Amino acid sequence: MRLLALRRFLRRTALAAALGLLATGATLAGPLAPPAEAVGALQQITDFGSNPGNLAMYAYTPANLPAGAPLVVALHGCGQTAGDYHAHSGWQKFADAWGFAVVYPQTSTANNALSCFSWFDATKDTRGRGEAASVVQMVDTAVARYGSDRGRIYVTGLSGGGGLTADLLADYPDVFAGGAVDSGLPAQCATTVSASLGCQYGPVPLTPGQWGDKVRGSYPGYPGPWPRVAIWQGTLDTTVNPVNALELRDQWTDAWGIGQSASETRVLTGGTTESLYDDATGTPAVALFAVPGMGHGLAVHPGTGADQCGGVGLYFLDTICSSYHTAKFWGLDTP
Repeated sequence: MRLLALRRFLRRTALAAALGLLATGATLAGPLAPPAEAVGALQQITDFGSNPGNLAMYAYTPANLPAGAPLVVALHGCGQTAGDYHAHSGWQKFADAWGFAVVYPQTSTANNALSCFSWFDATKDTRGRGEAASVVQMVDTAVARYGSDRGRIYVTGLSGGGGLTADLLADYPDVFAGGAVDSGLPAQCATTVSASLGCQYGPVPLTPGQWGDKVRGSYPGYPGPWPRVAIWQGTLDTTVNPVNALELRDQWTDAWGIGQSASETRVLTGGTTESLYDDATGTPAVALFAVPGMGHGLAVHPGTGADQCGGVGLYFLDTICSSYHTAKFWGLDTP
């Protein structure tokens, strides 16, 4: 029955993707709207290593990028491209304003029928293997090209890209100083396609310690520190059960060795709740952003305000600029 349900799910999703009508939990009219800010050109980089995950690498660098600047890796969602994510996520605005490079890995139907990153495949999403290894090769290439600060490398992703983001943070805590999982799933939640449905629709009956063990087991013996993790989740998401955000919180607070009770809670634009979980020094190690009424997608908020960004479209939902708050959480607004 489980395999039958999986086949039905894949057929439904593939058909919806082909029609451009994947459910988002929000009403979207017409084609992708242009973002408020002008979109700069992406550069494709083809010589970034052996590329065992068969990914494509694109990059955006603002004018006069200084040496020693941070680097952000941004992973698109299923059915999207690097260009889609660059045009609508809002990362360019803050790269221009605060001076950092952005790398956009891109998968394709050659890897997955729905152009999803393989967050559920242990042969592709673990340290030194497949897509995970390809992304780190892109990081190494970007550092060599742009002189990026090795201590300020971050990764973010939406949905399936969010799932791979969580895996990368667990696989390579020595590479990434922080991450953001947008409408995504916990690190190493599933190791097969069939098991991925249990994660997606959740809950998965694991304790915080068991979730934390999945992080610790991804790079055995790593002494820390762990990446600082932002978690974004719409409360009306029917594609990725919102319980995944709580499981991510449990996973990363346990990895950090801190409790699951928030140190501080704030209300942001549109009623979004930000819950902060501090480390032993009083610095937020984990942040959980719950976006009320939002379905499945990346939270954007088009406009010219300092805390606005992006463009509305399929899986880009007008609520709050997640890229702004994520960048601030990582400290990208300070030299």
